[in-house]
Amino acid sequence: MSRAKHGRNGIWSTPTKLWNDCVEYFKWVEANPLVEQKAFSYQGDVSVVDLTKMRAMTKNGLCIHLGISQTAWDNYKAKEDFVGVTTRVEEIIYEQKFTGAAADLLNHNIIARDLGLRDKVDSEITGKDGEPLVPVINVTIGKP
Repeated sequence: MSRAKHGRNGIWSTPTKLWNDCVEYFKWVEANPLVEQKAFSYQGDVSVVDLTKMRAMTKNGLCIHLGISQTAWDNYKAKEDFVGVTTRVEEIIYEQKFTGAAADLLNHNIIARDLGLRDKVDSEITGKDGEPLVPVINVTIGKP
């Protein structure tokens, strides 16, 4: 007997239901910042203070919150009905990390690597038309 469909049903029957669960993740991230304990000393008195730090949104964190694998997320991304929601969610995660790093609330080096951003370094400098730089040898300045 042939089946009309293979595999189990998806967790979300509509893009709106997936969106609502993603919004719950966004709210959770904002409501649960990271906490760093710092010791301060003033006139011999030491006190420990809790400092809150921005928690970066991640696709992996989202998937854990949703209870799915990243492969399952990618499968939803491939579904025509869910493309709009999954794309929007990934754009929100990107923007949160980018603006957090730009405001120095997140480590800009880690976020830049995660987002695929980087500065060109001196080792990437090339000569004319992309040719490698050729070192100049035996240069004489003035009269020989």
